[in-house]
Amino acid sequence: MRGNWLTTMGWRHAVGLLAVAFSLIPIVFVVSSALNPLGTLSSTSLLPVHGFTLDNVTELFGGTDFGQWYLNTLVIAGTASVASIFISALAAYAFSRFRFRGRRISLLSLLLIQMFPQFLAIVAIFLIFTQVGEYWPALGFNTWTGLILVYLGGAMGVNTWLMKGFFDTLPKELDESATMDGASHGQIFFRIILPLVTPIIAITGLLAFIGMMNEFIMASVFLTSSSDKTLAVGLTGMVAANNRDAQFGMFCVGTLLTAIPTVGVFMFLQRYIVHGLTGGAVKG
Repeated sequence: MRGNWLTTMGWRHAVGLLAVAFSLIPIVFVVSSALNPLGTLSSTSLLPVHGFTLDNVTELFGGTDFGQWYLNTLVIAGTASVASIFISALAAYAFSRFRFRGRRISLLSLLLIQMFPQFLAIVAIFLIFTQVGEYWPALGFNTWTGLILVYLGGAMGVNTWLMKGFFDTLPKELDESATMDGASHGQIFFRIILPLVTPIIAITGLLAFIGMMNEFIMASVFLTSSSDKTLAVGLTGMVAANNRDAQFGMFCVGTLLTAIPTVGVFMFLQRYIVHGLTGGAVKG
């Protein structure tokens, strides 16, 4: 029986354990680097050999604007992701439920535009916000609102297509019955449709939040002041301005702390991903 178990199930467990060990190696290395008292890349090993210390954490918060970078990133990524998902949901509802002239061309145009990355327009965006900042400084460079507006410029993209496909799976009889009861389009959207599409909203919201947390190119051009930078721009500038080898421990601390919001958002949204559709159908 033991031989049969090894040939049928044992090797699968072995492969699974090897895969888990392989995936944990980068995490263990980063944690070891963050707690390394020397704080350099050359002195870092997979397992700590110089003991543990929190000096890298103290230096990161005391010697840089990391706390402000963290706040900037949370506000910008959170606001921009919520706003972009709301815009995409409205557009997806319109494309899914309404029939109007230019509908197909608009959908294809959205798909075509998304084939070109946003940073290709970095020069045009820079020139535009140079002029905008002269008249409305609150929307110019080194501002939360300005960068959020830049991110929202590409809100109606892939997310709209994903949501539209999910909206198309909902029976239109729900809309028709609500219309017969006197519900408006707004009431149908907020009270009937949105509870049924929480899984796709949660998924697209999570992807949008992760993308904006890690976005670097647009933020590096738009944010130049040290106190206004995001985590990606600030940490990159920190290691670029000094010896990359010497700042590696502080950089690892920053990356570990940067992962906390992403994990938290995933833990919060996973119940909507798993139970959202069932819960919405029962409520409907």
